[in-house]
Amino acid sequence: MTTKIIGRTKECTALKNCYESDKAELIAVYGRRRIGKTFLVKNFFRDKIDFYVTGIYEGTKQEQLTFFNKQLQEYSGIPYPMAPGWLDAFDQLKHHIKSLKKNRTVVFIDELPWLDTPRSGFLKAFDLFWNSWGADQPGLKLIICGSATTWMLSHIIGAKGGLHNRVTYRMKLAPFNLAETEEFLKTKGIVWNRYQIAETYMTLGGTPFYLQMLEKGLSPAQNTDRLFFSENAMLRDEYSFLFRSLFNDSAIYRSTVELLSRKARGMTRSEMMSSLKLPEGGNFSQVLENLCQCDFIRKYYAFGKKERDAIYQLSDLYTLFYLRFVRNTTAADGHLWSNMIDSPERRTWSGYSFEQLCLHHIPQIKAGLGISGIQSSVSSWYTAPADGHKGGQINLIIDRRDQTVNLCEMKFSSGPFEITKKYLDQMQERRELFRAATKTRKALHLTMVTTYGLKPNAWSGMIQNEIVLDDLFAADPK
Repeated sequence: MTTKIIGRTKECTALKNCYESDKAELIAVYGRRRIGKTFLVKNFFRDKIDFYVTGIYEGTKQEQLTFFNKQLQEYSGIPYPMAPGWLDAFDQLKHHIKSLKKNRTVVFIDELPWLDTPRSGFLKAFDLFWNSWGADQPGLKLIICGSATTWMLSHIIGAKGGLHNRVTYRMKLAPFNLAETEEFLKTKGIVWNRYQIAETYMTLGGTPFYLQMLEKGLSPAQNTDRLFFSENAMLRDEYSFLFRSLFNDSAIYRSTVELLSRKARGMTRSEMMSSLKLPEGGNFSQVLENLCQCDFIRKYYAFGKKERDAIYQLSDLYTLFYLRFVRNTTAADGHLWSNMIDSPERRTWSGYSFEQLCLHHIPQIKAGLGISGIQSSVSSWYTAPADGHKGGQINLIIDRRDQTVNLCEMKFSSGPFEITKKYLDQMQERRELFRAATKTRKALHLTMVTTYGLKPNAWSGMIQNEIVLDDLFAADPK
């Protein structure tokens, strides 16, 4: 596996600033599992790490302490006795750090939530270690990582007790965008065209661990068959493990995600609670917030609506693909995906998945439109059939401060997209429905986001703006 850090420019700058600062730093790195947190920290600091330990998934208190002791002996060369509890273990760590006599000391505790086993006293000992000593050591740089985002947010970043406001820098690691994915694949010797990269991104998302599994000698479809449908498919069982490792009560999280997978437009909180038969007064709002923080779902608003009208939509591309094609597949067809290349089901999926890919790249779309510096908001709009019209839906609306609104249509096709008179009439009808329903006086620009642009004809000139796949591969605008 490559040790080159792809992308993560802002994160590397932040780590550099923290390392060079003249005060103690408690850096909390969080984000969903497989996103590259450990890789980033280890490869940024490399030989600067003076102590590293990771929590053991579902390990007992004794197993965690045993591994902590083993790591402490390895990094210090001192035969520290086995600590009976975490207070003593952190005292030993303090002794090790003092003995180094360095201007800067880097301590990396990975998968911190897994160390906090029931009734272990870990969190109290960690709190005492930092507040009674660590925070007063200007050269100490303590990086803590956790895939269990809910735990990190409630016990560390949003802690109410002794660790309240103690984190000096919080870093949420997000999936790769298309540009970073392309760069990552090149380091693996995979040179695909951007259509193929986009199609793979629509299957796996921008999760580095999944992208690392791709083989350069295979086509994107062959890789998908190997990872999901072959006899020993490596990503077939990933879904259930992913939720178990991230959330203590994984059932409600899975139920929520699976409900949203059946509702392409998304649902409001109250609609979901009704469908899941959940009582009022529970912690469902926290469930939704946690899923947003882990990049499984996105929260957005219909045009002109307020906070209470928020809509939640499943946005994680791996999960969308898994629930649509993998979960209920029983046939032993190791080439299922390759054989579905022209199927209606696959075409429907690719259209919806491309829309989600576009929504992951809003900064690139704005840059392509030349409006990065103009204040704008992103929303959607839907109206049910009524009064003789068929209703309408616009999945991406960019409402700009310069009195312009981009009404975006997103289409995934293997060649230039052809605007027919019928399709143009539908777009114009939706535009006028939107104008009447919202009573906006702003200019409404019909905007197409496609893979290869529009095929020139008598009707393509009625489209005010075009964004193509190459635009989505631009780096995040600064």
